[in-house]
Amino acid sequence: MDALKAIGQSLAASPARQQEADSDGEIVRRVQSGDVAAFDELVLRYRGRVLGLIYNMTSNREDASDLTQDTFIKAFQSINRFQGQSSFFTWLYRIAVNSTLTHLRKNRLRTFFSLEKVDENDHQSTEVIEALTDNSGAERDTYVKELQERLNEAMQKLSINHRTVVTLFEIDGLGHQEIAEIMNCSVGTVRSRLHYAKQLLQAELQPYLR
Repeated sequence: MDALKAIGQSLAASPARQQEADSDGEIVRRVQSGDVAAFDELVLRYRGRVLGLIYNMTSNREDASDLTQDTFIKAFQSINRFQGQSSFFTWLYRIAVNSTLTHLRKNRLRTFFSLEKVDENDHQSTEVIEALTDNSGAERDTYVKELQERLNEAMQKLSINHRTVVTLFEIDGLGHQEIAEIMNCSVGTVRSRLHYAKQLLQAELQPYLR
């Protein structure tokens, strides 16, 4: 089993994505027509996802909260320039990623791949842990902690762009084309960065993989 891919499987795009995009487009048109209060609907719909994305890039809750707020402020200020050439979701994520990358480069922060809040009752989390370690019971906490440390170390060996691709693909479950649009690069570049990043991470985590 590809353990890294398992992390993002349950978050992959659903058949409802197009319906969601259509709904977003209608709300955007209302905002552009002067119903500025309608923007709150977009904030409620995407705040959690944007916050999760930025947290996985920064591993800092305060920074993630501030950058999330900054993302929506920028989106609101630029909403009249949104022409629907991509989905609102992709456009918003591009703003979030660019803001976060600028912040990371400016502050030279160390970013981490997070596996915190592993819940025994969370099917997805349990699957991930079972895929990453052969241990259970009393030894599980120790192995999860060791795995977290090794993941952190491995992620720090990647460039900011490589870490971002891993976050978008493995954590958020986005496709290559969506990531390319968000990061303003080619699909080939996304695949190349992802391939390199996964090779390094899997090599670093080999002792924990089945």
